[in-house]
Amino acid sequence: MTIHPTALVDPKAELDSSVEVGPFSVIGPHVKIGAGSVIKSHVVINGHTTIGCHNEIYQFASIGEANQDKKYKGEPTKLIIGDHNSIRENATIHRGTVQDNGLTQIGDHNLFMASTHTGHDCIVGNNNIFANYAALAGHVKVGDFVILGGYTGIHQFCQVNSYSMCGMGSMVAKDVPQFMMVSGNPAKAHGMNFEGMRRRGLSPEVIKALRKAYKTVYLKGLTLTQALTELEEDAVYQIPEVANFVLSIRRSERGIVR
Repeated sequence: MTIHPTALVDPKAELDSSVEVGPFSVIGPHVKIGAGSVIKSHVVINGHTTIGCHNEIYQFASIGEANQDKKYKGEPTKLIIGDHNSIRENATIHRGTVQDNGLTQIGDHNLFMASTHTGHDCIVGNNNIFANYAALAGHVKVGDFVILGGYTGIHQFCQVNSYSMCGMGSMVAKDVPQFMMVSGNPAKAHGMNFEGMRRRGLSPEVIKALRKAYKTVYLKGLTLTQALTELEEDAVYQIPEVANFVLSIRRSERGIVR
């Protein structure tokens, strides 16, 4: 274990022997950090926070601090971060509240660029990219392989489903279905993330089916109920990606970006 002499690491904190802690960082008593993780200078990690293996946390990040919910009364809620995440300068990730499940959770292989914010009770999956100043309000759920452009804001309780993309400066107040591209203030749909699909290795046949699904929901002038019913009766519904697109709409509680 390499801990800079100016760092303040509580004796009760549990750090793997391979963890590196840089100058002037502060690590609280209930923190656990896994093998190969690097905590650079001037980082504060607090609360009941568990950080997995091979994460890099850059200077001035604040991880596991008390959340910004005015109902929070100091309860021992949690933050859990997986493996191989990069959390850049000035990023903030807050722990949960007892009004939800008491947990903020981050998966693996995510990139949180400088000054991003992940609010209390958010659930973030794997392989996501949050560009500079992107912000999640409380209780937001993000799937896998999502890209949030710089200065994107996600309203509380929204879901941003897997393989979707939010353009720079988007203000998202409704759920984003799988594979969608949205942008604007308020955010509106601007097609599907076809380039992201290709990068993820989706076949031309699957992409063609998703294109048909998009046209049915967004371009045919149907109500949402009519569009989903039509898709579920179509042969393309047998393609798992199309079924997942439909499911991401069916399970929406806030309505979808259209």
